Amino acid sequence: QEVNQRAQVLDNTVVGITVGESSISGLQDPVQLTFPHRELPQVIQPCLPSMSPPAGGWRSSGCVTQPGDKGTVCSCDHLTFFTLLLNQALDGSTAKGLMAVATAGCGVAMAFSIFTIAFCIFIRCRFRFEETVRINLGLHMNLVGSLFLLNLAFLLNSGLSGRTHPRACRVLGGLTHYCLLCCFTWTALEGCQLYLLFIKVLGIYIPHYLGKLCLVGWGFPVLVVGVAGGLGSYGEYRIQTTDHQVLAHLCWITSKHLLVHYITNCGYFGLIFLFNMAVFGVVTQKSCSLQDTGAVQGYRKPWKVALVAAGLFFLLGATWALAFLTYGISSTPVLYLFTILNCLQGIFIFIWLVILYYPKTKETTGSLSYIIRHDKTTTASQD
Repeated sequence: QEVNQRAQVLDNTVVGITVGESSISGLQDPVQLTFPHRELPQVIQPCLPSMSPPAGGWRSSGCVTQPGDKGTVCSCDHLTFFTLLLNQALDGSTAKGLMAVATAGCGVAMAFSIFTIAFCIFIRCRFRFEETVRINLGLHMNLVGSLFLLNLAFLLNSGLSGRTHPRACRVLGGLTHYCLLCCFTWTALEGCQLYLLFIKVLGIYIPHYLGKLCLVGWGFPVLVVGVAGGLGSYGEYRIQTTDHQVLAHLCWITSKHLLVHYITNCGYFGLIFLFNMAVFGVVTQKSCSLQDTGAVQGYRKPWKVALVAAGLFFLLGATWALAFLTYGISSTPVLYLFTILNCLQGIFIFIWLVILYYPKTKETTGSLSYIIRHDKTTTASQD
């Protein structure tokens, strides 16, 4: 199996060249191999990687790739197993369209992130909420703040990375990775807060609770980025089209350190999303049971129940899950759908918070807190 699951072996052909059991490397006259093939649309063919049998995996070190009359010619200074890997890529027009949508979407998302933070500050100062709601609003502000920083980092990255010094590019790549991990971590903290509110319904007092959450939400990614930076994981990352043209230079985790990406991004978010979906299922089941028993008298409108569920789904990382599920898929509609949904995440959260938290009666409490309070009362009466 290939280490890079997005790549394909051309014609399922692998050539092995060995001399006895000796390891041959550093040849002055390189070995030349020609892989014949016809024109290959929708793919790029930049290299002929070599495989190291003990460790496994394909590496391009020691090989130079050149186009030939009969196919792709690869010159290598060592003997091992060889093949030609093909990576899926977008055509130029689709890639440019996606970049334009993503850039515009980031600007819109940043604007609504500012609106959301301003709205949360306004209602916290203007209305008298109970402590649970104030903590929830603080959590939401930090999550939206991390989304704002991530969108800002992406715009800076796409605009500056092609003209930056390698050292500055490493810093910018680490900053972008830090903002992404902050989004993931605050998403996890949203799930933990829901767990404490809906499952630990009798409440647990934690001194300086929001401050401790901030220490985790903004501090833990620093440790991860520090370790990844110490391993030299950050640098220039190129996005190429099918005709071998470089569409964008990004400062990100380099292709030589894909394991760092899989562990810190894919693996980390996968664990978070599984936990959050478990919490979401429990919350949904408990809310439905409260509706059926009539325990919540002021919370019967179906559209509001659906709104709460949809908002929680976004807060708990639904769009990020779509990103990882579509990773490696070159379907144009799927890519546009993910790009648009991710850009609209800030708008959806803003609308959700306004409808959910803005007081319309003399009871200035949020709907989530309303459910929790009645759940506590029901549980106490049952006990």
